[in-house]
Amino acid sequence: MTRARLTPLLTASFAAVFLIWGSTYLAIRLAIETMPPLTMAGVRFLLAGMLLFPIAYLSGDRDGDPLRPVHWRSALVIGALLLTAGNGVITLAEQHVASGLVALLVATVPLWMALLAHLGGLQRVSRLGMAGLVAGLLGVGLMLRPGSVGAASPGWIAFTLLSPLAWAVGSIYARRAPMPRRPLLATSLEMLCGGALLCAEAGVLGEWGQVHLAALSAVSVAGFLYLVVAGSLVGYSAYTYLLGKVSPQAASSYAYVNPLVAVLLGWAFAGETVTATTLVAAGLIVVAVVVLLAGDRGPTARGARAACPASTEGEIA
Repeated sequence: MTRARLTPLLTASFAAVFLIWGSTYLAIRLAIETMPPLTMAGVRFLLAGMLLFPIAYLSGDRDGDPLRPVHWRSALVIGALLLTAGNGVITLAEQHVASGLVALLVATVPLWMALLAHLGGLQRVSRLGMAGLVAGLLGVGLMLRPGSVGAASPGWIAFTLLSPLAWAVGSIYARRAPMPRRPLLATSLEMLCGGALLCAEAGVLGEWGQVHLAALSAVSVAGFLYLVVAGSLVGYSAYTYLLGKVSPQAASSYAYVNPLVAVLLGWAFAGETVTATTLVAAGLIVVAVVVLLAGDRGPTARGARAACPASTEGEIA
């Protein structure tokens, strides 16, 4: 892909994925102060999906890219992994782990993707990339030490790691899953399916009985609306635009900017503690992600056959 000229729209799109997606972790923490976590996440994605679906469906090449039943099946699997498991774990974890730490752990998605793809014979990891993997895993190991990152327990930090693992598995599956070629349409299907599953999970756990509209704070409602409009609709539209204008490495650069934004916002507005160990772990993880995203990691023959360019792999935090 040729180098894109830095236009105002391109600059705004980068700012959106850097700042908006980095701020969603704080918004989640604020939203769940007076909202049950899984209910909040489920309604958020259902609402965003319902708003996005008609726009995405009516735009683009409708005749050449028809919506088929197999697309809904793929969206159900991807939505379950990326949203129900991935975002659901984040929302539950932020009741016990600082939003900045959660963002740092979620930033390890490229590490798990590279490791799983390498072990599965889908993608080669260079020696430099392997060094990045080791550095990133060392950063995670530092965060799992008792008392090293403030009040968060190692158990809840380990639980949070289920989110990037689920995202990694879902992203690898999405590479070969049959989905619409229109990225926003695929995203809306995933939001609808993942949101519905989150709402069902919330019902099984009895969260719907804990919803009391009169008890909702203005801050929680504002955080929820920000997640729907800015985090899901604006952020993902900007990311989709970037995918069509710049290289995948440039579009994926949000992965090492978002955690830094989240840590700063959590410290500035939520009083979250930033320890020296947190800073060291953050440095190791960010460097590891930079190395992996910038490195030359070619697919194996098996990986090339399995790849599907129609899917998108953005993280929806």
